Amino acid sequence: MKFANEQAGVYSDTVVRQFAIMTVVWGVVGMLVGVIIAAQLTWPELNFGIPWLSYGRLRPLHTNAVIFAFGGCGLFASAYYVVQRTCHVRLFAEKLASFTFWGWQLVILAAAISLPLGYTSGKEYAELEWPIDILITLVWVSFAIVFFGTVGTRKVRHIYVANWFFGAFIIAVALLHLVNSAAIPVGLMKSYSAYATATMPWASS
Repeated sequence: MKFANEQAGVYSDTVVRQFAIMTVVWGVVGMLVGVIIAAQLTWPELNFGIPWLSYGRLRPLHTNAVIFAFGGCGLFASAYYVVQRTCHVRLFAEKLASFTFWGWQLVILAAAISLPLGYTSGKEYAELEWPIDILITLVWVSFAIVFFGTVGTRKVRHIYVANWFFGAFIIAVALLHLVNSAAIPVGLMKSYSAYATATMPWASS
C-alpha cells in the first residue's frame, strides 16, 4: 500500500532516478573493466603495449568503479528513496541533493581519467589524489545535510530503523574518508600520506 504522499506525487524522485540509472551504467562499466583485467591475467598482450591499459592501472579503476561508482550510486539512490517514504516528506534542500548527483558523477569521471594515467596515492581503495578527495568530501557533506535534514523535517514521530543504518553508514564513511585519505599535497596531482614516515622526500638531506 502506498503512502498518501507517494500517491500525491510529492516526493523528490528525479535525483533518485538519476542515481538508479547511473548505478546500472557504472555497474556495466566497472564489471567490463574487471573482465578485461581478468583476461589480461591469461593474455597479458591484451594491453596492446599501452601503459594506461595495463593491469596495474586498470585494476584500481575496476575496484573504484565497482565500489564507489556502482555501489555508491546505489546507496545514494536507496537512501534518498527510503528516507522520503519513511519520513513522509520531500528531500531537504533539493538543489543540494542535485549537487550530490552531479558532484559524484564528476568524482567518478575524474577517477576514470586519472587512474589510467597513473595518478594515484598508492593506497588500496583510497587511490584518488587530493583534489578528487576534496570533491568527495564536499559531496559527502552535502549528502549528510540532505539526509539528516530530511530526517529532521519528518512528519512522523518515530525514525524507521532503515534510516538509523543509512545515517550510520554516512557517518562511518565520512570518518573513514577523512582519516584514511589524509594527505600532504606536493603538486597538483601528487600527495603523500599524512601517516608516512617523518622523513619526506623534500626533507631528506
